[in-house]
Amino acid sequence: MKKVFLFIALVITTVGASAQSEKYIAAMKKNLAAIDSSFRNPANLLTLANSFERIAIAEKNQWLPYYYAAFCQVNYGFMEADKEKTDGIADKATELINKADSLMPNNSEISCIKSMIASCHMMVNPMQRWQQYGEASSGNLEKAMQQDPANPRPYYLKGQNLKYTPEQFGGGCGTAKPELQTSLDKYASFKPASELHPNWGKPRVEMLISECK
Repeated sequence: MKKVFLFIALVITTVGASAQSEKYIAAMKKNLAAIDSSFRNPANLLTLANSFERIAIAEKNQWLPYYYAAFCQVNYGFMEADKEKTDGIADKATELINKADSLMPNNSEISCIKSMIASCHMMVNPMQRWQQYGEASSGNLEKAMQQDPANPRPYYLKGQNLKYTPEQFGGGCGTAKPELQTSLDKYASFKPASELHPNWGKPRVEMLISECK
């Protein structure tokens, strides 16, 4: 009889975990499907960041909701017209990505977001902040490349940064295009670990390369 009760308890636990997993996946898919269109309205990115954070708080042990919350948050920061608000937005992104990092350390995708956050801080005043945040941005990209050489996103972000850096400071299409092409080559064989894992950036890389022709 004791074994029967244990079996029933195990079944109930398994069914409950499966239902929770399905709910998590459904919520994540819904939010992921809304990311691209949200770039047309920055406020929607902030709404999505908050939604991903709520999923993360509910799930506790999943790093991807915190990752996407930080991704939406930092992109909202790039699009914020009032530069006095940018640092606060980027600081919130740092809080989110650090939580992802605590759950999934030494991760290439997380290092990419850290690089983006540093760039977001830097864009408030590039001339004054380059030494501090420029080094943090490039350093995190180098780390991302080492953590996963197959990941196309650090090469995409490096190429994009170079494209918008003035030629007198070592930027421009001449230095950007090789990095962007490397990224595009890696996208050709890149396969995300699951349907929820990061798989963004390829259309943007193609656009940047076309602008450099």
